[in-house]
Amino acid sequence: MSAIKILARILTARVGPHIELAVETETGEILKVLATEDQIDRLVDELDDILNSPGAPDDDGPPEAA
Repeated sequence: MSAIKILARILTARVGPHIELAVETETGEILKVLATEDQIDRLVDELDDILNSPGAPDDDGPPEAA
């Protein structure tokens, strides 16, 4: 597994029946993936859960890799 990188931005575009996610790191690396609408919907739900949950007091950095 590669080292954790800091997110710079995420871009999205519809590509046929899929949604393309382009994730760019602070160092300029870009990863592009295709996802279904269902996968994006689940991702949005997970992010919503995280944003609405109480954070730990020392929660300033990225999570540790699994």
